[in-house]
Amino acid sequence: MYLTDPIADMLTRIRNANTAKHEKVDIPYSKEKEAVIKLMKEEGYILNYKEIVDGNKKNIRVYIKYIGKENVIKGLRRISKPGRRVYVGVTDVPKVLGGLGIAIVSTSKGVLTGKNCVKENVGGEVLCYVW
Repeated sequence: MYLTDPIADMLTRIRNANTAKHEKVDIPYSKEKEAVIKLMKEEGYILNYKEIVDGNKKNIRVYIKYIGKENVIKGLRRISKPGRRVYVGVTDVPKVLGGLGIAIVSTSKGVLTGKNCVKENVGGEVLCYVW
């Protein structure tokens, strides 16, 4: 299956699993998706993830995090889309919900959170917001 926006597909799979209270969700593998999921784990939005090889297909299994019966991920939003790319400089890196969420930015130094972009003094393409 060919997808024109694999990041949006990944975010939708996580959002749907989160809403349905699933404990895990499988996502087709790519390096960029793995980098985004790694940031979400470091920031505490998901429990864990691991690579799964099923025949000749490679997937990422994401374990969704809950506190009691409450969802940790309240929202996911794709910002830069194939039809409208959104780039920011280091001075324009957005704050999500006044700093309560994270902006995930693809930079020349890899995929970083908005706060790390300011520390590294780089801008880039805003992939998504997580809160």
